Amino acid sequence: MVRLVIFALLVLVLAYGFSWLADRPGDLSLIWEGQIYQTKLIVAASAIIALIAAVMVAWWFVRLIWTSPHSVTRFFRARKRDRGYQALSTGLIAAGAGNALLARKMAARSRGLIRADQEPLINLLEAQAALIEGRYDEARSKFEAMANDPETRELGLRGLYLEARRLGANEAARQYAEKAADNAPYLPWAAQATLEYRSQSGRWDDAIRLLEQQKAAKVVEKAEANRLHAVLLTARADDKLESNAAGARDDALQALKLSADFVPAALIAAKALFRENGIRKAASILEQAWKAAPHPEIGRVYVRARSGDSTLDRLKRAERLEGMRPNNVESLLVVAQAALDAQQFAKARAKAEAAARIEPREAAFLLLADIEEAETGDQGRVRHWLAQALKAPRDPAWVADGFVSDKWLPVSPVTGRLDAFEWKAPFGQLEGPVEEGSTAPIETALKTLPPLRHTRPESVVNDHRIIELERAATIAEAVRPATPAPTPAKANEPSTSRPAPAASEPKPFFGGLPDDPGVRDPKMEPETKTRLRLF
Repeated sequence: MVRLVIFALLVLVLAYGFSWLADRPGDLSLIWEGQIYQTKLIVAASAIIALIAAVMVAWWFVRLIWTSPHSVTRFFRARKRDRGYQALSTGLIAAGAGNALLARKMAARSRGLIRADQEPLINLLEAQAALIEGRYDEARSKFEAMANDPETRELGLRGLYLEARRLGANEAARQYAEKAADNAPYLPWAAQATLEYRSQSGRWDDAIRLLEQQKAAKVVEKAEANRLHAVLLTARADDKLESNAAGARDDALQALKLSADFVPAALIAAKALFRENGIRKAASILEQAWKAAPHPEIGRVYVRARSGDSTLDRLKRAERLEGMRPNNVESLLVVAQAALDAQQFAKARAKAEAAARIEPREAAFLLLADIEEAETGDQGRVRHWLAQALKAPRDPAWVADGFVSDKWLPVSPVTGRLDAFEWKAPFGQLEGPVEEGSTAPIETALKTLPPLRHTRPESVVNDHRIIELERAATIAEAVRPATPAPTPAKANEPSTSRPAPAASEPKPFFGGLPDDPGVRDPKMEPETKTRLRLF
């Protein structure tokens, strides 16, 4: 288009020049060797322009003859190259379609028409044809040649990585992926594979560093990068929890900043703070996580924050959780379990039945069976609730790739995928309960509950309470510091010894008494007013 405009402008300029000369007639005289040559000005201008055009045409013709051998050679070379690229394109399409015979034929034709050093895609076509035909050794050699070429290094490393994964050579696959990620961190497959391998080996610092490079290169979205960063920080905090509580606390809190609703990070942060006697801050973290999404592990850690507290104190904390999220299954189950531990069977039964009305699942019916066992001991009624639990849907658990774990893990043990575990019902692809049959509604289950044959004798309950009180006294005696025996007074000497002060009860501390010593019996202990402190 630009050339056309320029040509039109030149024609207009020439036409304007001739028109200008025609409007101004005159003669042009030339004296050469005593001779006078005279002509019109317009004729002279036309002759000069024609001479210039003739010279240009003559020069073009001479140049064409002079460069004709090279032009002919270049023509045939371009034609050969075009045929080679056409064969290469056809071969790649055939390889993608799985036509090994045509792919091999086109690869040989492409190599005959184009040199492999000029077009490295020929190696790719030959490698793909070898893979289709099952000649993996030849394909691997082609990928190695591509990995040594700077232009096709990334493509060759990917081919070698896939071959190593196919053969189960995980260490070789890891090396290829790390090499590709070091040279080009913007490659998603290399960065993801390297991230998973470093996570599987527990190299959390290297994994976090690689994730930051990916985030800077904008390989992953910001939200996904923050989520994976929180997972890696939580995994590192879990490793530090036993040996470095302060480091675990910092990593878990940073993970919560990146993902505020990440339950494992909240649990590890709370446990680390409990080890540092930061009970109030730990309780605040657990409360925020509970408000966001009630989780049974959060409820257990919150209720048993102080191991030396009584079951009544734990019940109060469980009721506080219920107040934060009322009419919630997890809230009701936490209160029911705490009430069962405190032997408040009526409240435990009411909460468990309410949870079963909202969501009739395995945990609610198992808890009702425990309540029945503790309160009445009637095995018929216990078996009734156990049968309902067998028919009920399973409780949520940490599930990844069909693997069910009793705790959260950062990497799937099946596929090695990072952040694979989800809190959901196991085997969600199977419809229906664990046992064949449908779960009866709680009202129907209560109507079909067998009649109570006998109640547990009161003497058995009292004996159980006496055993618990004796156990509590034994534990208190074990942790009470020993006092020296009083020195007997000599005869005829006034006694100056004062009565030994009563040993104070041991203060509760985290990591001390693993379980509650029992329920205080108001009939066997003096009436004292106690004040409950909720963190």
